Amino acid sequence: MSSQALKPLVTELQGSVAVDDEAKVSVQDEKKLCGAPIDILANKAVFGKAGEQAAARWLLWELGQVLGVYPASINEFYMARGRGEAPLNFTVPAINLRAMAYDSARAVFRAALARNVGALIFEIARSEIGYTDQRPAEYLSVVTAAAIKEGYRGPLFVQGDHFQVSAKKFKSDPDAEVGAVADLVAESIKAGFYNIDIDTSTLVDLSYPSVDEQQRNNYEVCANLTAFIRKLEPKGVTVSVGGEIGEIGEKNSDETELRAFVDGYNRSLAKGMVGLSKISIQTGTAHGGVPLPDGTLAKVKIDFNVIKELSGIARQAYGMAGAVQHGASTLPDEAFNQFVQNEAAEVHLATGFQNIVYDHERFPTELRNRMYDHIKTAHANERKEGQTEEQFIYKTRKKGLGPFKAELWGLPEDVRGPIRTSLEEKFGFLFDQLNVGDTADLTGRYAPHVEIHKSLADYGANAAADEHTSELAD
Repeated sequence: MSSQALKPLVTELQGSVAVDDEAKVSVQDEKKLCGAPIDILANKAVFGKAGEQAAARWLLWELGQVLGVYPASINEFYMARGRGEAPLNFTVPAINLRAMAYDSARAVFRAALARNVGALIFEIARSEIGYTDQRPAEYLSVVTAAAIKEGYRGPLFVQGDHFQVSAKKFKSDPDAEVGAVADLVAESIKAGFYNIDIDTSTLVDLSYPSVDEQQRNNYEVCANLTAFIRKLEPKGVTVSVGGEIGEIGEKNSDETELRAFVDGYNRSLAKGMVGLSKISIQTGTAHGGVPLPDGTLAKVKIDFNVIKELSGIARQAYGMAGAVQHGASTLPDEAFNQFVQNEAAEVHLATGFQNIVYDHERFPTELRNRMYDHIKTAHANERKEGQTEEQFIYKTRKKGLGPFKAELWGLPEDVRGPIRTSLEEKFGFLFDQLNVGDTADLTGRYAPHVEIHKSLADYGANAAADEHTSELAD
């Protein structure tokens, strides 16, 4: 293997890691690796120069393969749940890491290890990739580094969340918009995202008289993208694919919509092709919560009966794991165990963790003010008529995370440490409420290690697999 950046990088790892002439990676001192060396790798995987960044990402992937920290698909576990072979007494948390991703992921693993949690997904949405400045290969590398740092061993369920088709762009040029999502899918699978949530619910058109017509664009484009995903899967991996029947923040979903979507989707797939493992529904939430004029959040009423009813239909009629709830992290504490009681398969959590970072007592006021000033200037056109400044800042401050990513990562340990502790407490609370403790053996059984090795060439400057777009079905 030839790389000008690899040898000096290995030297920086203080003898904890070795790479031989055949590009085989070995761990010489695991305890030492989990100290400063893994922090160095995480930082260089994000902020290193091109060759150095590629070398760090490749090393993290290969170290994960050696140590048993490996990207995996949750599909087989979800299918087992759909068949009644896996218990229904817990709901899988899917966690979006927008801010301080390395510290946040470390907090997740610390809380998970204390409870033997295996049923856990890390995810990032199409929109988040942009405003947090985290491409898939970077995100996967950071999660891997955090797992190694904290001593987690086992499958990493990393997911593309809301890989959403824009209704406006689809209307003007459907091939280009679906092609853009396909490019992101290809980039993500190449990076190690073996779980993809396709969101074509934006294409639902309620102006049509029949539910099938309303859902047609939704299920046909979703099936088309599923077929594309199946062409890209690594050997031995069946990517978990999720669909969505109602855009979050719109009307609550119902049985007729679920059946129309899934029946149409199944008709649109090639015979024998593996389909959906779960279905996202709308039950009354909104992404990020609904801020009141003073910046506090309005109380949201979730229809848990919809979750239970549609989860049951998804399992019993279609063999899926059940229904998925989005936009839940800002709900009151007493709501989370309701997802378990009503048999939700998965719940997506994001904004609440961002809020912990921004609002933490140790977060530097000066940095927060600069981030807010940037938002007021760069995103002034997003301010809606009648919004107070508090409402505007709350809804928009997520867009300050990408431009200030380096400063957030570079905060001193006496700031990052307390924030990690607060995040760990929140993750632990959620794991307890969602009852995912002692699930590591279960998920490990359904997601064994499929050893996949990569080369430095896989981490070139352009990770997107544009050449695959032409493979999309008409």
